[in-house]
Amino acid sequence: MKRILTSILLVAMLLSTFALVACGEDKGNQGTTTGGGEVNPPVVTQLNGIYDGSAVTIEFWHSMGADNKALLEDAIARFNEKYPNITVEHLSLGDYDGIFEQIRTKLTAGKQPNMAFCYPDHVATYNKSYSVITLDSLINNTNVIESTGEMMGFTEAQLDDFIEGYYNEGKEYGDGLMYSLPFQKSTEVLYYNKTEFDALGIQAPETWDDVEIAIQLLKQKYPNSTPLGYDSEENFFITIAAQLGSDYTSATGDHYTFVNDKNKDFVAKFAEWYQKGWMTTSALMGGSYTSDSFKKANDEVGKIFMSVGSSAGARYQRPDKVDGEYPFEVGIVSLPQFDTNNPKVISQGPSICIFEDENEQEMYASWLFLKFLTTDQRFQAEYAMKSGYVPVIKSVMETPQYKQALENADGGDFITSLVAVIALQQEEAYFTSPAFAGSADARTQVGLLVQSVFSKYELGSDNSNMIDTEFQKYYEYCQD
Repeated sequence: MKRILTSILLVAMLLSTFALVACGEDKGNQGTTTGGGEVNPPVVTQLNGIYDGSAVTIEFWHSMGADNKALLEDAIARFNEKYPNITVEHLSLGDYDGIFEQIRTKLTAGKQPNMAFCYPDHVATYNKSYSVITLDSLINNTNVIESTGEMMGFTEAQLDDFIEGYYNEGKEYGDGLMYSLPFQKSTEVLYYNKTEFDALGIQAPETWDDVEIAIQLLKQKYPNSTPLGYDSEENFFITIAAQLGSDYTSATGDHYTFVNDKNKDFVAKFAEWYQKGWMTTSALMGGSYTSDSFKKANDEVGKIFMSVGSSAGARYQRPDKVDGEYPFEVGIVSLPQFDTNNPKVISQGPSICIFEDENEQEMYASWLFLKFLTTDQRFQAEYAMKSGYVPVIKSVMETPQYKQALENADGGDFITSLVAVIALQQEEAYFTSPAFAGSADARTQVGLLVQSVFSKYELGSDNSNMIDTEFQKYYEYCQD
């Protein structure tokens, strides 16, 4: 059946994001930015019909490894108990960039999959050719499938079950429309050496002032250490700007708004920390994750005692056992804030989008499978426990297996459970950046800006001209 194209909505397409590859697993909220011009208006497909039981095959592209693919296979089998005529074929392409590049190539020949993992900048790029369907009419579709008694769209209870910050990422495109649903999410947290903090009487930090106090105490005892590591320079800039209420990018007009005094001031502040040996980043360490130094023995040169990284990478923050014991206990807290009354923490992790198709029944079948993956408590719980990501629906917390995992949470064998507890406590703090076609350029350039200013900063000197020059340079790179 030919798709029903009922309206063309003129909008300025927008797309940008957070986030960060964290510990090799998580891209974070990324955006791609191309020169700032308007793009073509999207085609809005109204899918108000119903899946009619047709035998259809849908293709799902993702980046799951072997263990998670086994969970997906189990989910498909249970989905087919309800919908035996929907065949789900799936393909792992290794990483998010691989998915993006493959789809971008396939779109030119009309051979894209039915659904795929995505980030907002990916969706913006795909939508230059009107390729991603909006989900609003499906979400609100009240038709009931006779064979199962299931409503096509979400019930009010299902909508309320989503963690709001995760759900809202799908409509951060400036037109108010929904283009994706969250699959599983992660964020940034602060991992710290709880054993050493306890020995020195240091409280787990809540603010950046607390972090500074901890750094000074740690440097007194371990002068050759670098107490703080931040894996992602990109996330660092985007998150601190959000915490300070400063501009980073805009969905309309001049997309690149990061050249301002607030941002220059905080980059200078932390550049001084870097030059004092107080902090470092992954790129400034030569590309190795800060967790590598976090796991070192306390007296090793460059030892890190606080590491900001992805909640999905918790296992990589845990030191190896020595004689059957962990050499120190890992503590985990929310990301430090400037204002604890208005916290901001970046939201990361894959979402799923559905692509336009001439066969309307394939789009309905894709929607039903997407709905199953995002609302099935068992799948959401099992995938989260296996992967270290966080489920996107709150009701998972009430399932017996997930409750048990959270009860066992600690900084050792059950570190993925502990990080989930912390990530869930940050529910009200999650943010995403506005999304517009090409916004990944802004993300890339502010990360390079941080590296450049940190490296060129000179203690005891007036660095204002250098900082002004660097900000302008990377702004112009975005414009190019």
